[in-house]
Amino acid sequence: MLSKKGEEEKEKPLFLFVQGSLPKPLIILRENGKPYMVFPFETSQLLDDYHLAIISSPDVPLILEAKKLRSDMAYVEPETNTFPKGYVIRANLGYYTARDKAVIKYLKKQSWINGEKVVVAGHSEGAAVAAGLAEASKDVTHLIFSGTNPFGRMATIISQLRQHDDATGTATEKQFQFWEELVKDPENNSIQGEVTYKSVYSFSVPPIESLRKLKIPVLVAYGTKDMAAPFFDYMRLEAIRDKKKNFTFMPYVGREHNFFGFDSSGNINYDDFGWDRVAQDWKHGLMRNSASLTKSLSDER
Repeated sequence: MLSKKGEEEKEKPLFLFVQGSLPKPLIILRENGKPYMVFPFETSQLLDDYHLAIISSPDVPLILEAKKLRSDMAYVEPETNTFPKGYVIRANLGYYTARDKAVIKYLKKQSWINGEKVVVAGHSEGAAVAAGLAEASKDVTHLIFSGTNPFGRMATIISQLRQHDDATGTATEKQFQFWEELVKDPENNSIQGEVTYKSVYSFSVPPIESLRKLKIPVLVAYGTKDMAAPFFDYMRLEAIRDKKKNFTFMPYVGREHNFFGFDSSGNINYDDFGWDRVAQDWKHGLMRNSASLTKSLSDER
């Protein structure tokens, strides 16, 4: 939990941020002992209005030095150099949805949480979890869906392979064959490398199936240079066709998956940090659409 200093017990709405993939500790320490950012954005702009929450990855240390992690900041067990077994077998949509639903239930019982407004924001893999959570939990009143393909992980993988495949589409055809094999056994939770069939399948079920059912306000954020950007644009076309007035689309032009910009050579410019602007837009978007839609939705519920 993160609250504005001095307002830890002041009643405010809940803002739950659902992190993306990989078994990363929540608190990663630099060489000087100071932590990197826990949330990907500057939190002060949200703390005036919300208590922020984030949930650690299962079976992963909560706090660890960066030097003990892989280059991508993922945690591997020192003895085996593999992801923790407890993480891999839980890294699926069903587990995360049930876990996060239980966390919200618990937090709503606290005197300092105003349960009338519960915002769930998910980025990358976390967006798929957030969409499933919004469908499963009536406690969620606002959803932010950010940076994951609304048509599922496998659609992104296929799209990536098409960009670099050979003249006969060999790699893409192999991926389709793998998908055929996977859908025959989608509950198989035996560990294969860093994943299970259950994990890959669960995150390949299109989140748009959950999103279409929602009547709560939904903010959709994505970089237009993300591999999944065409799928977001198609989703927007469909939302317009379906007259979905509860959806607000936020395309970030020229930004990649994690909202970084690019340099003149077309490489990702990690000094061009976009997350703070994104979080600010989320705040303003929530303020704009929450009052009228929340009232009508509470009447329906």
